[in-house]
Amino acid sequence: MEAAGPLRAALWALLLPLLPLVAADEGILHASGSGVPPVTKDYCIIYNSNWVSLPKTLDNATFTPLENLTSTVLCSSAEVPSVALQDKAVVVMRGNCTFLEKARNAQRLGAKMLLIASKSRLSGISDNKTDFEDVTLPIALIRYNDIVDMQLVLGNEVNVTLYSPPLPEFDYSMVVIFLIAVFTVALGGYWSGVAELENLKAVASPGERETRWKKEENVTLTPVTVILFVVICCVMLVLLYFFYKWLVYVIISVFCLASAMSLYNCLAALIGEIPFGQCRITCSNKTIEVRLIFLAIFCIAAAVVWAVFRNEDRWAWVLQDILGVAFCLNFIKTLKMPNFKSCVILLGLLLLYDVFFVFITPFITKNGASIMVEVAAGPFGNSEKLPVVIRVPRLEYSASTLCDLPFSLLGFGDIIVPGLLVAYCRRFDVQTRSSSVYYISCTIAYAVGMVLTFIVLALMKMGQPALLYLVPCTLITSSLIAWRRKEMKKFWKGSSYQMMEHLDYTGNEESTATATEQPGGQ
Repeated sequence: MEAAGPLRAALWALLLPLLPLVAADEGILHASGSGVPPVTKDYCIIYNSNWVSLPKTLDNATFTPLENLTSTVLCSSAEVPSVALQDKAVVVMRGNCTFLEKARNAQRLGAKMLLIASKSRLSGISDNKTDFEDVTLPIALIRYNDIVDMQLVLGNEVNVTLYSPPLPEFDYSMVVIFLIAVFTVALGGYWSGVAELENLKAVASPGERETRWKKEENVTLTPVTVILFVVICCVMLVLLYFFYKWLVYVIISVFCLASAMSLYNCLAALIGEIPFGQCRITCSNKTIEVRLIFLAIFCIAAAVVWAVFRNEDRWAWVLQDILGVAFCLNFIKTLKMPNFKSCVILLGLLLLYDVFFVFITPFITKNGASIMVEVAAGPFGNSEKLPVVIRVPRLEYSASTLCDLPFSLLGFGDIIVPGLLVAYCRRFDVQTRSSSVYYISCTIAYAVGMVLTFIVLALMKMGQPALLYLVPCTLITSSLIAWRRKEMKKFWKGSSYQMMEHLDYTGNEESTATATEQPGGQ
């Protein structure tokens, strides 16, 4: 069971779609200290754009002194200490009373701005708009940790202003995401084809070839196992939704183990092509190359370093992406789809899985949130994030950069799932000697699907299940190529069709030889 380890680990990789670049009603609190020159820093806020219109830029911005009242919740005027709030921005804690009560109390005391600090994850302000007709001051939610950071960095005398810069239509980090995804899918498919070619060259006799086919059944997904695989993915996602704060650490551990093994397999394949440095040592009657021992230590160290510094946003994403690409490459190369039929079932079911958990579950959950997006963002404000994504820092500055999504993200599943079809196309090219027409066409179709996903993402401004665009592009393209070349039957049945053709050929050959040896066959 060569693929059993990566198969179990990859179940986690199918949990995430392409995540949104933007979120509604996000703004920026620009804070300035009292030093010379003044130190400034930006913080994320959440506001309701239906109630208040914030300026787009800091041009002609009016700063307001900040009064920190996080020791109160401002549910009544009696809670406010004897301090003048006239023409100040006041920050209070989120309490049991409504935003409307806080706003009226703050306005009654002469405040010009109300900031509500929250220790949990920031969510939208959803009180009835008509109740706020008598409230004129802007209201916004801010993280409590940001208020603490503000005092540490800027001091006790802070002036603040609010603004909401226009959201970029396109972030160039998506170009990096695109290149990583296409490169991984193309290389994974090519690597799978190289392995197939080596197997065909190594097998000389029909008996050995039949043995090889039987052996490959242990690393393939049959239609039954495909269905089981998707069911397990659904169960895991639901369990993550309800038990995220415990299971996230299980997934982090699995990712470290699986990515270290995958990185070792990828680098070992490259080192194997180097003709020098092949000295060996004997251990338990087995000889091991010394360079592979050092390689294993390096791969384990890389995974451990990532685990320790995984929340370091400045550089940990680079290591996560390297480990993630290695994981995807190893999985695409190791797990072999036996035929196009299994590919259609796998991609079709995972497409339904993606769409259901992104678009349908908001009608089922109590808070109206998508289970997929909730799990991806970390339910209930959990600071730990699932590591099964490729992430690149956003290059265009906006409120979203400060809020929940400072990175552009792409789930491993959006690479692995179409990558398995690309790998099958490459192996089919090798088996039929078709000059890589299936492989190249399917890879280009994947790239087109990614571009289409980005376009829809930019237009709709909301999270998109990438498989909704990748699956039709790759499946339809592969089908059209097979139909145009009049190889659909062979392409649909895959290696089983090849094996039957080969057995029929060798069987007929043996019958002919037997008949020739008998007198009646002369």
